[in-house]
Order: sequence, then structure tokens, then C-alpha cells
Amino acid sequence: MSSDWTELYRPRTLSQVVGNPKAVSEMRSWADSWDEGRPSKRALVLMGPPGVGKTSAALALAGERDWGVVEMNSSDQRTGDIIREVAVRGSYSNTFSDSGDYLSVDSGGRKIIILDEADSLFGREDKGAVPAIVELIKGTKQPVVLIVNDFYGLSRKSSSIKTNTLQVKFFRPRSSQIVSTLASICRHQGIGFEEKALYHIAEGSNGDLRAAVRDLQSMASGRERISLADVQHLSNRNVEADMFVLMGAVLRGKDPEKARKAMSSVDETPETVLLWLDENLPHDYRRPDDLVRGYGMLSRADIFLGRVRRRQYYRFWSYASELMTFGLNDALQGNPAARERFRFPGYLMKMSRSKSARTMKNSLSAKIGSHCHTSISRARHEILPYMSWMMRNDPDMSRSIARSLDLDAEEMAFLLDESVDSPRVKDALSAAPVVKDEPTPKKGAPPSEPRPQKSLFEF
Repeated sequence: MSSDWTELYRPRTLSQVVGNPKAVSEMRSWADSWDEGRPSKRALVLMGPPGVGKTSAALALAGERDWGVVEMNSSDQRTGDIIREVAVRGSYSNTFSDSGDYLSVDSGGRKIIILDEADSLFGREDKGAVPAIVELIKGTKQPVVLIVNDFYGLSRKSSSIKTNTLQVKFFRPRSSQIVSTLASICRHQGIGFEEKALYHIAEGSNGDLRAAVRDLQSMASGRERISLADVQHLSNRNVEADMFVLMGAVLRGKDPEKARKAMSSVDETPETVLLWLDENLPHDYRRPDDLVRGYGMLSRADIFLGRVRRRQYYRFWSYASELMTFGLNDALQGNPAARERFRFPGYLMKMSRSKSARTMKNSLSAKIGSHCHTSISRARHEILPYMSWMMRNDPDMSRSIARSLDLDAEEMAFLLDESVDSPRVKDALSAAPVVKDEPTPKKGAPPSEPRPQKSLFEF
């Protein structure tokens, strides 16, 4: 019971991967192409939501083919230099197996390079990571696997990642498939179970097999049998699953009191709930009178949320919650026009996808502000937009600014609105030698002249 069951029962071969038979077939075909020679797509991208078995499938492929493994995940530092040192250099050389046997590429021995959570590359902690990944997938002599939750967020940073990789989509397994896996684990551990209890765990995991196995292990601790009563207190692991229940109670239910109670079971702030309602109300209700009354309730709720932000008086949350649930449900007098799946708020999706851009903008603003002796806020709003526009229209200026600010490929790509491997970015950086720090003056030496403040037009 002390071992982590997610590791203990991790698939050893692709045949043991739960669900996703199409993805497994595509992975095997890609691995076969390596046996026939170097394939045109040397890197494989496994994409899908967390907990569906992407990392397990990559490791299972390595185990099935007896390939060595070089793995880097989000807990490792993944700057461009480190990726080149570990992954890129490793992709050009032979290796040893876990048992110490020499694996020569010429005799069929290979190693697989796995970059887990490759889309989670933000800020200066992962500086230069994207160009290093592009270099890896273009020049590797060994199989490479990138594991991502949001492939769009990674591929838009460089077109090469999309065009030079084979993408394989993983989907959430069905509850019945998760139950079969949980039952197998219980039998192996000698633990009795009620099938309804396993279904409760599976449905609460919302397709996250890893979460379901961890819930099972926590419930099995100290027990010889798991009953439905033992697991009924488990809540859904995913907030979205609860949000769908809340949206149904508010927008499609006919009981305002039930809508109010559903709000109390959601572990999310009223601001987020308001975004969900604002996104889905016009899709569910088309009658003008319903929309007028509905948005009237939401606007009044937003007034109270604004007071919370201004006064830091969080008791106003209760007023906002009442208006968004009981008030909105009671105001909707017609019937929903659609029974489609509820939509995730577009605002939250845009904020998630723009996280990398916002981090890059803050980093550049700090550089510009330090160089021009002004605040980061002023650099962001008054200098950065115009600098970016002039750099896109004046190659000489882009080279000069790259040299003065010591810009890297990702920063230059952001300013030029290009991918990191575009010819314009390479041209600007090739003419911009690394700026060296000024030598520290010796003791007794006369003080140097203070450096005059630069304006934007002096670059």
C-alpha cells in the first residue's frame, strides 16, 4: 500500500494502455518507420488532456521496443542550453540500456528522447527552449516524443514544430474502461469491491485515469473491501464537471433553490461562474425578453463583484451568487433553445493562450525600461508598441536594437511577429553580437563619464 499505484500499475507495453486504440496504432506505425530507416517525421507529439496516459504510452513504447529513455519534464530546468546539453546531444549519440548493455543504432538499439509538458515553457526560467526544441526535432538521429496538453500554444511559437512532427491525439477513456482497470488493480491487491463504488470513482474522475487510480488507493488504505458508502463523499476531480452541473441547474433547470445549492458545491469564485454564465446564456436562450431579464441579473451581480474588488469586502459575494443562481433561474421564463454542450468561457481560453505573450512582454518591458531609464509600465505602453512597429519595417533598426538590448531568438520573434526560426529573426540576430559587460573600474581610477539617457531614436 505504500507504493504509488499510478507508478506500480503503469503500462509496460502499448497493449496495456487504456483506451485510445487509434493513438496506439499510430505510435506503433511511427516506431516501425524507425526500423526501416530514419522517417520524415522524426518527432512525435502526444496531445490531449492531463491524466489520459500520454506519458505512460511513451514509456510503454520504449519498453515494448527495448529502447533507452532520456526524459525531461516540468520539474527540470529547461533552458535552451540545458535542452541542447541533454536532449540534443543525446539525440546524436548511442546509449546503454537499463541493464547496462550497449545499444548501437546500427544494430537496432535506440533511445527515445521524451520532453514531457513541452507546452509549459514560460518566462526566463525556460529561456531559449523553443529554438532548442526546433533544433532537436530537425536534426535528431533518435526518436523524439513531445508530450503536450495544449499543442496550439506550443506550435504557434514556431511553425517548424507543427510541420516537422507527427501529431497523435489522446482522448479521455470511458468510465467503463476506467472501471475495468480499477477492478484489475483491486484483484491484484486482494481487495474486495462493489462495482457501483468503482463506477462512482470513475465518473468522478471525469476521464482522468491517473486521478481515478489515486482515489482508489486512498479509499483502499486500511480497508479489505470498498463499498459505495465508502466513496460517496469523493468529489469530482475536475472543476469543469461541477461547472456543467451548475450551468444545467441555472440555465436549464426549473428550480431556483436547486440552482442556489449547486453554486455552493462548486469550488470556484463568483467571478469565474459569471464568465461561464455570460458565455452560455445567449447560446441557450434566444428570446429577447429572456435575454433582457437574464443579463439584467448578471449585470447586477457584476456590480456587487466590482464592489468586492474596490472595497475588499467579500461578503458581497453572497449577493452576487444569489443574483447569478436563484435570480437568473427565476428570470428565465422560456425554454432553452438549444441542448448543446456548455461552452468553456472564451475569455479564460484567451488569457491562457496569451500567458506566454504576456510574460514575454513583461520581460521586454523590463529590458527597455532599464536601458532607457524609465519605468516598466511606461516602457510597455509608450515604447514597446512603437519599437515593435519600427523593427518590423526597418531591418537596420532591428539589428541595432537586438545588439543594444542583447535580445534572444524568442524576444526578437515576438517583436517582429515572426516564428523563432524565421529568416528575419536569424538575420537580425546574426548581425547582433553578444553585448559584453563593461569592465569594473580599478581602485583609484577616475570615475567614468555617466552614460547619457537614450531616447527611442538613438537605437
